[in-house]
Amino acid sequence: MSNLSSESSESPESSESPESPAPLESQADSNPDKRTAAEWITFGMASCLLLTLVGLVIAVWIDPRHQQPPLIEAAQAGVIWESSGQFYVPFTVTNAGGGTAESVQIIAELEIDGEVVESGEQQIDFLSGGEAETGAFIFSKNPQQGTLKLRAASYTLP
Repeated sequence: MSNLSSESSESPESSESPESPAPLESQADSNPDKRTAAEWITFGMASCLLLTLVGLVIAVWIDPRHQQPPLIEAAQAGVIWESSGQFYVPFTVTNAGGGTAESVQIIAELEIDGEVVESGEQQIDFLSGGEAETGAFIFSKNPQQGTLKLRAASYTLP
């Protein structure tokens, strides 16, 4: 009877024979240097992404265009037209420099017979390096009867 009870007290789960394979956890722990293909692919992709990001940061840092201050240019862009007694003068503002400019102020002055008879002012909120914005000044007198001066008056750095 004791023979029977000893056999029944041992369950197949608790008995380990020397020939049974080790659990999966102990196999992975026994060789920590072994990597799966998915781990190597993930490592390679992450490394490429990191190297690309570092390379771009260095390229922007070294590139002299990004070190230049803003260079704001204002010019008439197109034909002056009239509508309802108002004269519309289209213009383009370009940041030819490398830096970004904020609150760019553009002034237009209309001189007739050597005297400034009208002036206008425009404000461009944001102008990054190489970017251009367009707009129009509106005058009550015909700009073709005098001299029109367009210029950038000021800007702030972000």
